[in-house]
Amino acid sequence: MAPLVGSAPEREQSSPAAAGQATPRTPSSGGPGPRPPVRAWLQPAVIALVLAAAFIGCYVGLQRDPQPHGLPIAVAGHSLAGEIEHALGDSVSVRPAVSAGAAHQALERHDVVAALSDTGGRDRLRLEVAGADGLSTTTAVKNLITAYAGGSGKHVTTADVVPLAHFDGRGLAGFYMAFGVTLAGFVLGQNTLGLGHLLHLRHRFRLIAGVSAATGLLATVIAGPVLGAVPAPIVPLAFTLTLLAAAAAFTTKLLGTYLGPVGVPVATLLLLTVGNSTSGATIGADLLPAAARAVSALLPPGAAVRAITDLSYFHGAHTALPLLTLALWAVVAALLVSLRPRLRLSRTRALV
Repeated sequence: MAPLVGSAPEREQSSPAAAGQATPRTPSSGGPGPRPPVRAWLQPAVIALVLAAAFIGCYVGLQRDPQPHGLPIAVAGHSLAGEIEHALGDSVSVRPAVSAGAAHQALERHDVVAALSDTGGRDRLRLEVAGADGLSTTTAVKNLITAYAGGSGKHVTTADVVPLAHFDGRGLAGFYMAFGVTLAGFVLGQNTLGLGHLLHLRHRFRLIAGVSAATGLLATVIAGPVLGAVPAPIVPLAFTLTLLAAAAAFTTKLLGTYLGPVGVPVATLLLLTVGNSTSGATIGADLLPAAARAVSALLPPGAAVRAITDLSYFHGAHTALPLLTLALWAVVAALLVSLRPRLRLSRTRALV
């Protein structure tokens, strides 16, 4: 017997012609074909326009007029704290400190974004900021205190006590790292959507977990030891970025699984557009509008940027909540994806 030539799909496609059946006419065969439905034109057009408007609106709109709101500032001395609170109002959230040393410690623990004290005289102030909080935040604090000092006839001396790494002059390395890992996780989740006929669900889960870990380690090594832009410890940072990649991948897979073709654009909007633009890296979280500020720490990119900053400059002072947020996104999304086949089976049985 002569061996069969070609793959199984190829043999299946050639069988109708071999049996003498007529080949159905398609638009690519030269004939007029059926008229495409309006949805075929409308859906991709609307998705493209929505994504373009959302991307530009978020990234440009959030930076057009950032206003400080509740910037946490440690102020040494009850009298000075009262004056600052009265003069600056809702722009700051004054945290009274018993001494200049206590205010300094609050800044080093990342409980506040600045520490203010008088330096031996009521007409001289010392402002300590953390450059690691980003240019937008430190600039806003300096402008507020300078305005207060100018109106009160006082002189301000400013010191950056938590400066940025030498190779991260603008404080954007953490943002770009989070953006890159989020993008990698998004692409990974998108690609696994088309592997259902090739890989079992548990194998797709293992693929996402393995590639997420590799992505987190690769990003850590490049931004840390190789480029020297992110001075966080390797193991905690790699773990954080692994959770971010897994959260992005499983969330993308979840939305694609439940929403179909619209799921990937929704994931793009949620993770790459809203998530990254409100992460608090390019514009400090305390300078964002109220709506953006509310979702900033709840989305994976925002949680990751906070964890990267704390690990890099503040000895991991407040990393527990961001890591929990990332883990919840990854675990809950994976759980819902795993439940999808059972839900389909239950629905099928109910219809029968």
